[in-house]
Amino acid sequence: MYNYIVIEGNIGAGKTSFATRFSEECNARLILEQFEENSFLPKFYEDPERYGFPLELSFLADRYQQLKTQFSAADIFKSFTVADYFIFKSLIFASKNLEPLEFGLYSKLFSIVSSVVPKPDLIVYLYLNLDNLKNNILKRGRPYEQNIQFDYLDRIQNGYLEFLRQQSDLRVLLIDTNGLDFVAREEDYEWIKGLVLQEYPLGIHRIRNSSGGK
Repeated sequence: MYNYIVIEGNIGAGKTSFATRFSEECNARLILEQFEENSFLPKFYEDPERYGFPLELSFLADRYQQLKTQFSAADIFKSFTVADYFIFKSLIFASKNLEPLEFGLYSKLFSIVSSVVPKPDLIVYLYLNLDNLKNNILKRGRPYEQNIQFDYLDRIQNGYLEFLRQQSDLRVLLIDTNGLDFVAREEDYEWIKGLVLQEYPLGIHRIRNSSGGK
C-alpha cells in the first residue's frame, strides 16, 4: 500500500469530496488545502493581473507550511496520508496566471520550497470535461467562483495534463470521471476507490469509464 496519496483535479473536479471519504474509510491522515482562508482569492477572480502574483506566493507559502507541519509529525494511528492537492499545483497555476518575469522569479522560489516536501507515491487525477467542471462550480455556490470562465478552466486543465505527461518518475492515475457521480452514487465511488487501491508501476495510467466519458 502507498504511504502518501494525492487526489488532484481541476477546479470543481470533486477532489476534496473523494479524498475526505476515502481517508475516513481507509484510516488515513487527511490533508486538505485551506484555500478559503486565502484573502487574495476573491480579489484574484476580480482582477487577475493585479493579484495573480501575491495570490500564487501566498498559496505556495500556505501549502509549504501545511505539508511541512504535517509530515514532521508522524501519526502512528493512521495507515497512510491522503491529500487533496500536490505541491506542484502551485507551479501549474502560476505558469498560467503570471507574466513571464513574475513566473521566472516564482519558479526560483518554488524550486527551493518543493525540494523539501515529500513526493507522493501515487497521484490520482480526477478528469472532468469543462461543462461538468462548470456545473459543479455553479452547484457548490462559492460566490467568488461563479464567474470563472471556460477559458480559464481549459488553461488549468491543460497545465495539469502537460505536467502529468512528463512525470516518468511518479505514479499517476488519470481517471475519467465524466458520467460518474461518486458523491451520490455508491457504485461510482467504489469503482474509483478500487482503482486507487491497486498497485501501479511508475508512469501515467489512463482509466476510461463506461458511462459516456470522453
